Amino acid sequence: MSGAKGLHQRLDIHTGQNQTYVIQPVSPVPARAISIHRQSGEIEWHQNEAYFPRTASKPLAAYGIIGVISLVASEYLIVITSRQSIGEISGHEVYQATEFEFLPLQATTPINNPVEAYLLALAKSHLKGGLFLFSYTWDLTRRLQAQWVAREADNGKALWEVADDRFFWNKYLHSKFIDHTTANPDQDLSAFILPILYGTCDIRHTSIKSHPLTFILISRRSRYRAGTRYFRRGIDNEGHVANFNETEQIVVIERPGEDAPYLGDKLVDKEETRLSYVQTRGSVPVYWAEVNNLRYKPDLQIMELQDTMTAFKTHLQEQVALYGPQNIVNLVNQKGHELPVKEAFEKVLADADVTKVKYEYFDFHNECRKMRWDRINILIDRIQDDLIQEGYFHENSSETHPLKIQIGTVRTNCMDNLDRTNVVQSTLAKWVLNRQLRDVGILAPNETVDEHEGFMHDYRLAWADHADLISKAYSGTGALKTDFTRTGKRTKVGLLDDGYKSVMRYLKNNYFDGPRQDGFDLITGTWTPRRGPLHTAAILYDDRPLLVRSMPYVLWFAIFMICAGLTLPRSSDLSLTYYFLLWFVLLISAASYIFIHGIEYVSWPRLNRPVDIIHYEGPGFRGTRKGRGLKSSAFSKGHTGVKPETAKGRPRAMSRTVEIEMGNRKRVD
Repeated sequence: MSGAKGLHQRLDIHTGQNQTYVIQPVSPVPARAISIHRQSGEIEWHQNEAYFPRTASKPLAAYGIIGVISLVASEYLIVITSRQSIGEISGHEVYQATEFEFLPLQATTPINNPVEAYLLALAKSHLKGGLFLFSYTWDLTRRLQAQWVAREADNGKALWEVADDRFFWNKYLHSKFIDHTTANPDQDLSAFILPILYGTCDIRHTSIKSHPLTFILISRRSRYRAGTRYFRRGIDNEGHVANFNETEQIVVIERPGEDAPYLGDKLVDKEETRLSYVQTRGSVPVYWAEVNNLRYKPDLQIMELQDTMTAFKTHLQEQVALYGPQNIVNLVNQKGHELPVKEAFEKVLADADVTKVKYEYFDFHNECRKMRWDRINILIDRIQDDLIQEGYFHENSSETHPLKIQIGTVRTNCMDNLDRTNVVQSTLAKWVLNRQLRDVGILAPNETVDEHEGFMHDYRLAWADHADLISKAYSGTGALKTDFTRTGKRTKVGLLDDGYKSVMRYLKNNYFDGPRQDGFDLITGTWTPRRGPLHTAAILYDDRPLLVRSMPYVLWFAIFMICAGLTLPRSSDLSLTYYFLLWFVLLISAASYIFIHGIEYVSWPRLNRPVDIIHYEGPGFRGTRKGRGLKSSAFSKGHTGVKPETAKGRPRAMSRTVEIEMGNRKRVD
């Protein structure tokens, strides 16, 4: 990024005269200040670079601008007020944003507006609960190879202009600054536009056989179709899949340079060898969902829509255009609850005419049962030739061209793209790492990194932390099976820990994920507020029937009365028996009602309510549909709910033999 425009790294924000915020760049050197008028929201440049406003209060120190968010009563300027250094990548410092400040642009913001307070709390909670990374001099949103390919085109451009649109998490929030810069080229705000990455970045300094190296693991989460575990599944009509992550494993090896090469625009006395390997993960790219109903396994639903094939092709064609040939590894179970998802995906893939795509099914739970995670090598044996052909990226700081480039990627998915995917991706990455280190002469031809415990300790911890952070962002808890990732083997303690995490996932996914999903939709611009009392009041309005709303109170009151009865003096055993009988009957009745109508008690998103999914009655697969009241009793266990209907007047084929059989590879050309 040596040819890119610089960013301001330290800002002083003054509350100036005439109700304005004056943003004065301080570091690396003082530069022209800008003012944001709180009444109009207009941005004004100050011609004098040495301008400092005279204010009575101490300025607010900030380390970057997240952007501007518009709610129902006011706009807010969001700034980073605290940061933590993660480490360096080739001399470029990487930071995590740890604290934020919301500065209202309206001079008189209503403080008694409940909708404004709710939305503001959502935005703050989202920023507090996520992992947001940035660098002032390095493009964190793009992998090494993508930066090298675009190196000439990047010269003279700002960081926000070259950032990968998918991983520029706060691009929507920076719309005001970007639009102002685009409309007024002479008032370029690029130095104030800081791209933020929502993901992970682990930088560890380690060594193998006395060779010092830096091990870096970066995950980049797409801002498209972003959200929580059950409220974002499948694909949308633009080809974006839920929970899409690009994971890049980088190894930087420093060696004394013979001719003192240049790194960017600085002369250094050492040569860097940079090795990069990229994998992706994403939800199964068909229209499907799991509808929460307070059961441990939600109601599975496959929706066969007219544009399923178009969306599917759009997704895969984009992946091929970005990464090259795709090797899709599917870990979804071939029986039970997950089987319809596997069949739906394989059916669409068999019908699609997408070039440069291969498919490999791996029955993870069957092959790796009884904690035999080492059997993932069976999968590696199947796709080994493809891994060799796809290659990896290899460049030296002293060379003008890379020695190798990666021409394809493995796209792994399971139901959640979390636990099974984490284990498989870390194993594939280690296999490629062995090949990389052999090629550069650090490992002998038959030597592996497993023989170097010091390095493997760092490697396992990096991948386990990476898995935990991705899982927390998506499901609310750390990843399962990380004892294998951390130690290289499955343990009984790890199994117990997985049980605890599974319980916590159930509780969070059913009772707490609605506001979390609202936070994603608000920050990424998937939902935009409109002014007006009728529109805003609907956000907080509970339209459930009174009987439905009252049942939790009946349940808790019955529990309270039973507990109170345990402390009451016994006038007679008979009276106490009737007392407990009454409250136990009410307790069981309320609990049964809640369980039967479970879908009514899930914490659903309020901004983008998934009514089209919950009440979907079109063609496809539908599970038992439990938790929807007694009227749903017709949907007994095993009943698919599929009827030979038509979709928008077009007949739908009821079933068809899937052309891709388990374990067999098929190239779609």
